[in-house]
Amino acid sequence: MSFISLNFVTLFVCTFLLYYTTPPKYKKIILLLSSCIFIGFYHIAFLMIALLISLTTFFLGKWVGRAQREQDAKKVYVSGLCFLIISWLTFRYANQLPGLHLLFPLGISFYTFQAISYLTEVYWKEEKPEENIIDFMIYMLFFMKFLSGPIEQARDMLPQLKTGKPTDYSSIVYGMKLIVVGLVKKLILADYISPYVDGVFNSVHAASGIQLLMACLLYPIELYGDFSGYTDIALGGACMLGFKLSPNFNRPFIAQTTAEFWRRWHMSLSFWVRDYLYLPLSSGMRGWGQWGVFLSLCLTFAGLGTWHGAGWNFIIYGLIQGLIIFYEMKTGTFRNKIKNWLGSPLFSTLSIIRTYLLFALSLIFFRLESVSDALYYIKNISFSTHISWREMNIGMPDHNCIIAGSALVLILVYEYFMSKRDILKALEKQSMLVRWGVYYLLAILFFTLGQFNSDSFIYLQF
Repeated sequence: MSFISLNFVTLFVCTFLLYYTTPPKYKKIILLLSSCIFIGFYHIAFLMIALLISLTTFFLGKWVGRAQREQDAKKVYVSGLCFLIISWLTFRYANQLPGLHLLFPLGISFYTFQAISYLTEVYWKEEKPEENIIDFMIYMLFFMKFLSGPIEQARDMLPQLKTGKPTDYSSIVYGMKLIVVGLVKKLILADYISPYVDGVFNSVHAASGIQLLMACLLYPIELYGDFSGYTDIALGGACMLGFKLSPNFNRPFIAQTTAEFWRRWHMSLSFWVRDYLYLPLSSGMRGWGQWGVFLSLCLTFAGLGTWHGAGWNFIIYGLIQGLIIFYEMKTGTFRNKIKNWLGSPLFSTLSIIRTYLLFALSLIFFRLESVSDALYYIKNISFSTHISWREMNIGMPDHNCIIAGSALVLILVYEYFMSKRDILKALEKQSMLVRWGVYYLLAILFFTLGQFNSDSFIYLQF
């Protein structure tokens, strides 16, 4: 039940109408039932696994919170942590073992990490154990964030469930606008270029050097349009139901360093990895000096790569990020000297380009299934062609190039102005003629140009 499928639209509309027309005491039941229907629609086993992990986490949290001795709390916490990690690893990687073919439950990487953060916060006494099982199950299974996040902290979402604050008309309209923005990113940017970028990656050995180069440069844009579009739809749908989910992207392509990039890209995962992996590791290795920082970064980003999938290609993808960040940490003084020599505007521009290119190259390991294919890809990137320079368009018709290019520029301009002022809210203050003129224009563009032949998102596989 993808966000851009008729089944989901039907479920969401029914949930929305019931949520705002039934008595308050039934609202949470409606949210939980809708979430269960959403998960079970894919496969009933996915729902059973999600319920098992959520219920186990709920009772483990209460057990940790009620432990009288620190030693007892630690035993329960470690046991719960082992249960969650083993459950995730079993379903995530069992298919790599000969003779084992297990279904990979959609969303398990996201809600398992959410469960780990909850248990950890309870053990650290940063969070009190949740007593209301309905609230906790909605926190774990809420259908607008279930498949691909954001990974929510209990302290951010559970209080929203407690207050039961009614949603006003402006919040509902704001959520609808976010959904439209997400659909533009997905259907008019990502889906216009994805068949051609994927075509190059699926036939690496047949592509020319210039085609390899262009696919490498375009893949981050495809990935961003797809995943950022999903996130906007998730945040918009949640906003329409009265919930504020955590943002996952903040203009990542203006980052001047890889460290800054990961503070702007897939933010909920980046912050999760920082809080629950990097900081504990670096704290434990602080006596090792620079080697402790280096090892902490390598282990953290190797773990980040492993989260995305089994195989050395994902580990290498993660390690590249860690190595670049360590390099940036060690060369800060040198880079400041270059900045003073070149001037801030030129240095900033070159730094943004460098960060983008390094990320694009690392994604080759993320996208391809084997290290050998990734190394072949990198080795053969060039400006060479098989026949002509027309190969630069990697098979995309001129129409697709114009539409996707225009959509990218529109999105970047939109995000720039959003960083200065919330233009979605500002639009509400305009005259009715202006507002509805914009709405009709977006509707015409959406239904005229949208690619509706795909209902899948890249990050569903994680």
